[in-house]
Amino acid sequence: MKKILICMGSSCFARDNRENLQIIEEFLRNQGLSDSVRIEGSLCMGNCAQGPNITINGNEYHEVSSDILPEILKKELIEI
Repeated sequence: MKKILICMGSSCFARDNRENLQIIEEFLRNQGLSDSVRIEGSLCMGNCAQGPNITINGNEYHEVSSDILPEILKKELIEI
């Protein structure tokens, strides 16, 4: 099972990870991946200055905006 770890610490949460979580959930629903990808929240991932932070399948992403998140999800979760 693939895994998304999303930082929900105060810095990342204030920097749009709340919105990013909604984008991730919608993406998984639309792609039929809700049952094969586990989403976990983290209180802090230790990279506050580089937030919002998300880790997908062990790959860390920093400064994740809603503009680039769909491309990251496609790259990590949809096998071509």
